[in-house]
Amino acid sequence: MRERALWVAAFTLALGLCAVAGEDEGFVPIFNGKDLTGWDGDPTFWSVRDGCIRGESTKEKPCKRNTFCIWRGNDAVKDGILKDFEMKVSFRIQNGNSGIQYRSQDCGNWVVRGYQAEVENAKGKVGFLYHEGGRGWLVNVGEKMVIHPDGKKEVVAKLGDKMELTKDYREKDWNHYRIVCRGNRIQHFLNGVQTIDLVDNQLNPIDLVKGRDEKKGALSGIFALQIHSGGPMVVEFKDIQLKLLAPEPEKK
Repeated sequence: MRERALWVAAFTLALGLCAVAGEDEGFVPIFNGKDLTGWDGDPTFWSVRDGCIRGESTKEKPCKRNTFCIWRGNDAVKDGILKDFEMKVSFRIQNGNSGIQYRSQDCGNWVVRGYQAEVENAKGKVGFLYHEGGRGWLVNVGEKMVIHPDGKKEVVAKLGDKMELTKDYREKDWNHYRIVCRGNRIQHFLNGVQTIDLVDNQLNPIDLVKGRDEKKGALSGIFALQIHSGGPMVVEFKDIQLKLLAPEPEKK
């Protein structure tokens, strides 16, 4: 009887390990947990502490404009330009406002423009999609939206109530984003719950990296982390993992 119980326990553990391996299949870490190798940010504000990328502004060293820590790529993505991908990021913010940039344009001097997943201690708001330096607030939490070529926004369905979708958000504690970009479709998942779904038909050409029309979206671009201008703040990021996806036809 005891041997059978041990066998069942071992089998259950093996199944669990297989499930975890399946979930992480194809993902690779893009932050080594030790230093900012492969990353580029103003050292006044960005550092590595306790295995996390840490963004911090203080009264003595205020952040006067939004500044970003930019991922510069790896052997598979030499220029840091991502097209179709899935990204996992754990984050913790103590105060202030931050964001996770993707398919964005590097404007130099640690300035970035493009899509942003909101990072803020505010249920009902964290998880929405913002367009930094461009179209501004794009998709509210709970919306499934299509943006037409002329820029008109159409909410085609609701994913749920914004407060209900973000009820598991942990203020000043670790939370988890999963961002999926394939073709012109973008999805945010916060702590395993989908918060937005966007089909963007107002786009720049896929290979236009510099000189974009900032009032349009993008099918490719860089990945970066934000410190927002304003008062003192601290934000941390860890367990940053990337999975490259096969291209998919654009949706309408």
